[in-house]
Amino acid sequence: MKRKIFDIIVIVITLFILYQIMIKKVLVYNSVSYALNLWVKNLIPTLFPFFIISDILINYNFTYYIPKTFKKICKYLFNITDNMITILILSIISGFPSNARNTRILYDKGLITLDEANHILIFSHFANPLFILTTVGTFFFKNKRIGIILLISHYLSNFILGIMFRKYFSHMNSITVSEDNKINFGNIFVNAIKKSIDTILLICGIVTIFMLLSSIINNTFNFNIYNSMIVKGLLEITIGIEALSNMNLSIIYKAVIASCFLAFGGFSVHMQVMGQITGTKIKYRYFFVGRIYQIILSAIITFIICLFLV
Repeated sequence: MKRKIFDIIVIVITLFILYQIMIKKVLVYNSVSYALNLWVKNLIPTLFPFFIISDILINYNFTYYIPKTFKKICKYLFNITDNMITILILSIISGFPSNARNTRILYDKGLITLDEANHILIFSHFANPLFILTTVGTFFFKNKRIGIILLISHYLSNFILGIMFRKYFSHMNSITVSEDNKINFGNIFVNAIKKSIDTILLICGIVTIFMLLSSIINNTFNFNIYNSMIVKGLLEITIGIEALSNMNLSIIYKAVIASCFLAFGGFSVHMQVMGQITGTKIKYRYFFVGRIYQIILSAIITFIICLFLV
């Protein structure tokens, strides 16, 4: 019965969206154009190269070459295995949804267990540093200091989250790959490009749909600028932060709200994560719980830093 009710709700919402698309062609055109422009100018340059590099590093057992001292620090702070450290490092460098993507790759290869996959999803949700510093700080807020503050709070909230959940999971020794295996760089490189293209196209589709949903919802219900900004931020962080930057609010409040948007990621990012882990036993709920905790931590950290630096 519950399943039928859910199916009916999905059908009704889908038909409503289809109707809106048919009668609001200009709105649809502008939304899709904006999403594709964002994808080409922002997402491909900041994500696509990192996806390829991540695949190559994982196939060449990047974990083995991480300094032992760094591994010990991470294990002590977060109670994670060597292969989980690889996911954490690559997530910091490239940004979401690479955390879910790399978790899926290592899980499929048998290099991390289900328990480890669920654990690392909680605190490996990092926005691309270039996105925070350049797009958010410089382009949207026209304030490099805000970009730095958001970057610090975003990273710290994840690290604190990792410490908070260190005792929630227990792991065995990390699984390693035999060094005797012959590696064909050509095959690895080509496969990395193929998988990266699939991922970046999936991201394009999800971002476009959520941009369109945001436009339809705001246009249909005629929200005020504050509610409109919240809806945009919950669905897709880029348009949400852009709307926030144009509002007449104190820079401190803007920074705190922006940090919350970054911590949550928007349902667009949540769908990207779900798209990466679909077909596995990895649980989305761990990722979602992590984002709720991160919103609280990131907002507090941002507010404290802003009191002293803004």
